Amino acid sequence: MARKVLLFTAQFGDIPLDTLCAKIKSWGYDGIEIACNDNHLNLEKLSPEYCQEVLATLAKHGLELHAVSNHSVGQCVTDPIDFRHKSILPPYIWGDGDPEGVHQRAAEEMIKTGKAAAMLGVKTVVGFTGSPIWHLLYSYPPVPPETICDGFKEVARRFKPILDSYQQMGIRFALEVHPTEIAFDIASAEMLLKALDYHPAFGFNFDPSHMGYQGVDYVAFIRQFGDRIYHVHCKDVWWSDKPTKAGVFGGHLPFGHQDRYWDFRSVGRGNIQFEEIIRELNRVNYNGPLSVEWEDSGMNRECGASESLKYVKSIDFQPSDIAFDAAFIKE
Repeated sequence: MARKVLLFTAQFGDIPLDTLCAKIKSWGYDGIEIACNDNHLNLEKLSPEYCQEVLATLAKHGLELHAVSNHSVGQCVTDPIDFRHKSILPPYIWGDGDPEGVHQRAAEEMIKTGKAAAMLGVKTVVGFTGSPIWHLLYSYPPVPPETICDGFKEVARRFKPILDSYQQMGIRFALEVHPTEIAFDIASAEMLLKALDYHPAFGFNFDPSHMGYQGVDYVAFIRQFGDRIYHVHCKDVWWSDKPTKAGVFGGHLPFGHQDRYWDFRSVGRGNIQFEEIIRELNRVNYNGPLSVEWEDSGMNRECGASESLKYVKSIDFQPSDIAFDAAFIKE
């Protein structure tokens, strides 16, 4: 059986859930990865009754729910908090903006996100961890190795209670490996797993788009962390095959600018080799859904969501249960 194909609702957060579900069903998706926001999954309203309303809306449109996502709040569990975070947080999490207060409220909200997942009958929460050391990525002035080590310890200190709570609830946390996170490539993912003592509730949301333009071997990521891949984003990215005005760091240019070295593209229109991804997912026995995270500054999002589904369905396939030349062998 082919894997279920979902649409991640975050990029459609301005559309009420009922209206969006009607569109998603008309495009042909099997279900959704629901984002925590005012229109889709509002954690301020969390109760068994509210969760039943959400599930009833999905059932009305014949859609399944496979994951709950809360990226923005997770980011604020360990980030050095500044003015930027106010724009991505609910007011009750931002509060008076005191950094430690934001950290604590964000951590409490991530535990609440796990409770929401349990009430909704799903096992996976997708999100970010933030990072207290992302600003130290380029080591000048020189950064002592122990400072980096301390950063990983700080993430473990703040996130382990969340993971312990998830483990008690039977929920798994899938970190989206991504620039600005404590884990943004294979090397940093290894360091994070070690810092977390390989916590059983911790794993990854595999999203190749954030690794491809960095030059990270995203297929090798699957090979190395196969048993820790709890969710998969199908998201594409293009990068130039020749030098550009702005390199991998972006040159402070907005997404969609013609002088960027890389940009997100509708699934199937970038450089990501999705067939190799599917083959490797088959090798590690990943049987979970494929969730389209649609981003493309140059394309209408509804056209993009519709075409991305068709592309993902076209490239997914079951592994063979026999050798292709088995029929040649005579007893």
